[in-house]
Amino acid sequence: MLLTIAAFIVALGLLIAVHEYGHYRVAVACGVKVLRFSVGFGKPLLRWQPKGSSTEFVVGAFPLGGYVKMLDEREAPVAPEERHLAFNTQPLRSRAAIVAAGPVANLLLAVLLYSIVNWNGVQEPRAVLASPVAGSVAQGAGLRGGELVEQAALGADDMEPVRSFEDLRWLLTRGALEGVNVRLSLQPQPGAAHREVVLDMSGIDTREADAQLFRKVGILGPWTRPVLGQVMEGSAAARAGLHEGDVVLRIGAQDVVDGQQLRELIRQSVRGGEPLAQPWRIERSGQVLNLDVLPDALAEQGATVGRIGAYVGAPPAFVTVEYGLLEGAWGGVVKTWDVSALTLRMMGRMLIGEASLKNLSGPLTIADYAGRSASMGLTQYLIFLALISVSLGVLNLLPVPVLDGGHLMYYLWEGVTGRGVSEAWMERLQRGGLAVLMLMMSIAMFNDFSRYVFRLFG
Repeated sequence: MLLTIAAFIVALGLLIAVHEYGHYRVAVACGVKVLRFSVGFGKPLLRWQPKGSSTEFVVGAFPLGGYVKMLDEREAPVAPEERHLAFNTQPLRSRAAIVAAGPVANLLLAVLLYSIVNWNGVQEPRAVLASPVAGSVAQGAGLRGGELVEQAALGADDMEPVRSFEDLRWLLTRGALEGVNVRLSLQPQPGAAHREVVLDMSGIDTREADAQLFRKVGILGPWTRPVLGQVMEGSAAARAGLHEGDVVLRIGAQDVVDGQQLRELIRQSVRGGEPLAQPWRIERSGQVLNLDVLPDALAEQGATVGRIGAYVGAPPAFVTVEYGLLEGAWGGVVKTWDVSALTLRMMGRMLIGEASLKNLSGPLTIADYAGRSASMGLTQYLIFLALISVSLGVLNLLPVPVLDGGHLMYYLWEGVTGRGVSEAWMERLQRGGLAVLMLMMSIAMFNDFSRYVFRLFG
């Protein structure tokens, strides 16, 4: 819990500070006098003003946001001798640059974070496929498990190397959400001939981008040995006499080839909502044993599935994915662009009803993912920060009054017509934008609460 809170506060503080620093730095460069730089709202917890600076720096008590207050005749009287330092007296290009600098700073931070991950290198699972989910797109394409994915592409794009399972997962996510087929170049077994398969993503319902999305695709994880890990005391596995380290060879009449298939067979070991006892053949310390296993039946997202109360599947084989200086930096740019484009596409689909509003997440979900990623190590936390930084940058560039993109929309109007938006229209648009923003926040908070309640009682 403490890790989650700390990771959430650090993430918010960093992303907000970078966003506001973008506004601040460009404002100063354009000759605008900045009165206050604040990370957070409400009562100041910290306050300081560097010697010789006109800017007061503040850390507020309420961390969900921040602002840069500039000298502006629309907000307070400005002395004649300082009028050239006011924001509202600056040329259109300067005002637009100052407003755009915040979201751009977040996108540049994402590029930097992705680049750091690329340069440092990260241990990721090899792109060896587990057994596909029954009835899924992957099974329909002829995948059986154990294939090494060497190259992949979206639609008619050129094939690109797949360095790890995470590369493949990202490509599958994009293909599913965009409705574009994914081509895979496979090496079925070491030394065997290469072949190419096409995963048809057109029939997948992607209104909700959740864990069920990968079940529909059929590729849930990398290949692992069908071995049991820790067995919980009093569990179905313990009652059946299963031990940590047991290798599962067969369940019923079905040979078991990998950990993913084993997990699926356990999930399916129910009939009519009741657990189904089955004979298991296992290997333990070089000996083959036969045991009868009766799993527990548990409710999961409206269905009843089997559980044995043991960790299933050995850790997958890992590879170190590392990039050179230029390659890593370019990879950071490409990843930021891809995530930004996918974010915009998903927002557009939610707007026209092709994607569920359940995809919106609020601070509770962000805090949860902050804690989870931090517990997995620095690399995963940096990836999380980059993802949230992209989301913050893209969100603020939307043409919604109140957001930075709304102000850029006003400046576009001014540039085209030669005159600014009238105060009356400005007030109407600001109210409308605030209403839209509050609606989005309400939906996100409701989704957070629903997920929390489901985790507690579902």
